[in-house]
Amino acid sequence: MTTYQANRLCNNRVPVIGRRQILQVAGCGFGWLAFCDLANRALASETTGAVVPKTHFAPKAKRVIFLCMRGGPSHVDTFDYKPSLVKDNGKPGKRAGTKLLASPWQFNQHGEGGVWISELFPELAKHADRMSVIRSMQTDIPAHPQAFLKLHTGTTRFVRPSVGAWTLYGLGSENEELPGFVTITPPSGFGGAQNYGAGFLPAIHQGTRIGTDNRPLANSTLPYLTRRQSEGRQRKELDLVQRLNSAQRDAAPGHEREFDGLIESFELGFRMQSTLPGILDLAEETETTKQMYGIGEASTEDFGRKCLLARRLVESGVRFVEITHGNWDHHFNLRNSLENNCRAIDQPIAGLLSDLQSRGLLDDTLVVWSGEFGRTPHAQGGDGRDHNNEAFSCWMAGGGVKGGYTHGESDEYGYRAVADPVSIHDFHATILHLMGLDHEKLTYPYAGRDFRLTDVYGNVIKQIIA
Repeated sequence: MTTYQANRLCNNRVPVIGRRQILQVAGCGFGWLAFCDLANRALASETTGAVVPKTHFAPKAKRVIFLCMRGGPSHVDTFDYKPSLVKDNGKPGKRAGTKLLASPWQFNQHGEGGVWISELFPELAKHADRMSVIRSMQTDIPAHPQAFLKLHTGTTRFVRPSVGAWTLYGLGSENEELPGFVTITPPSGFGGAQNYGAGFLPAIHQGTRIGTDNRPLANSTLPYLTRRQSEGRQRKELDLVQRLNSAQRDAAPGHEREFDGLIESFELGFRMQSTLPGILDLAEETETTKQMYGIGEASTEDFGRKCLLARRLVESGVRFVEITHGNWDHHFNLRNSLENNCRAIDQPIAGLLSDLQSRGLLDDTLVVWSGEFGRTPHAQGGDGRDHNNEAFSCWMAGGGVKGGYTHGESDEYGYRAVADPVSIHDFHATILHLMGLDHEKLTYPYAGRDFRLTDVYGNVIKQIIA
């Protein structure tokens, strides 16, 4: 008797299914299982931030180290050589009642590209052929809080995601046990947490802060990251908290993203306890490496530790690391204060570039150096410079940018960008582009429209891309 005949005789029973029918029907199920997994991953991406990379083209860089000099470094004393300023020293400036102030430091050309760099950076100058110096940066307002926030979020008026958060949203982290975005000693003022916040993006994309207000990092392992009870007990406590969070989320429709971000941040914190303390502990680094970063020297110890920590973080899969250094607001005592600041960062940054290069990381790590604006070519109080938002300098190295290249220029004294001016939106668009992200396509729906980091502006600085 065939299977079909048996089924006809047993109308009140469950039909008998033959082996061929089982294979025919169940075979499709494997595809559905795969589809369910993809669907769950997509849902996780939308809610908790477990990001599926959104790259729009092949990236040149996989990670960013942003060296942020809070306070506005003087471009005419560092990377923007002005012979006319030297020649006309003491003459009336372009603003009433001011006198031009020549840089107290000599400039020289370095590398095959002939990049002009001040004598304040003798070690960094050795890396001139790895740098693209942009001398035509501009921003909107010559006030620290607004300009600093603009540098980080692209706006001065609204709470918006930071450039680090947008990068993490677009690419995700390479290590699930570490945050994708870390900010080291950021300022509590000048916009505070907004400078590394996620804004309307899921909360998991905000930066994880280590230290604050440019204070030294005492040493490596931070005690609050160490488990103070057994992992099993801690897991049970966290499970209880997560069930309460989930129940609250389900009882508050419309706030799912916020709760999911909170839930995922707790999970990340739990996972970090087994990984981050080891990364923060610099004891395993060789003395040679520490000396390369200037660790052990009083003037370079602090920033050297932070730069070495940044290398360890990106090497471990952190997507975006920012180090803030300040104060570069030299309204007076320019000669001593600027020299001290440059001495503090020169050896550490040179060491960072050398270390990244030796480990094969520089080619796909974008290193960015900038402040929120520049300084005036005229003097303030005889030995200082005032704010200047119409011209300042920044540089990028590694990560797909040209080496030994200088882009744009300011006028003969350095008051205003006059050739190839670069806005903050252009600056952001270029960073995203080097990471394989189209700044016009990387959007997020909020308040009825699709937002992006560059709003409706921005052009990639294609001239600096290798």
